[in-house]
Amino acid sequence: MHQNDTWLFEIGSKKRWFEIDWREIWRYRDLLFLFVHRNLITTYKQTILGPVWFFIQPLFTAITFTLIFNNIAGIKTGTIPPMLFNLAGITIWNYFTACLTETSDTFKANAAIFGKVYFPRLITPVSVVITNLVKMGIQFLLFIFFYVFFIFDGMSHVMDHKVFFFPLLVINMGLLGLALGMIISSMVTKYRDLKFLIGFGVQLVMYGSAVIYPFALIKEKMPNYAWLVEYNPLAYIIETTRFVLLNEGDFSWNGMLYTVGITIFLLIIGLLLFHKTEKSFIDTV
Repeated sequence: MHQNDTWLFEIGSKKRWFEIDWREIWRYRDLLFLFVHRNLITTYKQTILGPVWFFIQPLFTAITFTLIFNNIAGIKTGTIPPMLFNLAGITIWNYFTACLTETSDTFKANAAIFGKVYFPRLITPVSVVITNLVKMGIQFLLFIFFYVFFIFDGMSHVMDHKVFFFPLLVINMGLLGLALGMIISSMVTKYRDLKFLIGFGVQLVMYGSAVIYPFALIKEKMPNYAWLVEYNPLAYIIETTRFVLLNEGDFSWNGMLYTVGITIFLLIIGLLLFHKTEKSFIDTV
């Protein structure tokens, strides 16, 4: 081989702590979409109902929440039908939990392929976020169905120009799930206990994220513990989601700026830890 030969690509293990080659990730975009296609196809590939499961989970969750928290516990949702109120929160909450739980197992779940083939490891968690974005879009159709039903049933609240801010909320929720997922996946390679805490922790966080009650209710009923919700960035995204989709609830510029700031901070931390862990995780997984 001649000394003057040039290479199209060079793969090396010696990189700076925060050296992410975004151009390389773009070059592997075809692989990214292949992963997305694989994830969508294999999710319910050998099930009887197939893609119908995309609708069953949020539907039955919303029905359960409506029966238990609204009818039995008596949580009021203003002039919005409880079923529609719950669906709005559940749809975007499910997107966050799917992004978080699936990306948090990135290194362990993909250890076999990571150990044999080279490609930018960041593609794997990003493909999960995009896959779940497609799933959320399908589940959002369920919300639209019930929304139209309640409009014909006499509901006075209708969507207006604020609905165009909804995609920004979805992006923020996806990035937040990606950031936390990368942080946890980086730590799970050494501390396996975290894997068992994820499912339990997500359930606890849900109750502090205003998914099943209006943001103002916790301030009214439990003012001493309202700070648990006020410092939760997820609560602002969910409350703002209901504000832009249903014209119900509170909107806080300070709360959303706080949420965006937390998301950016956690995303940077997640990228740093993920980039550092991918160099040596194969020895510990």
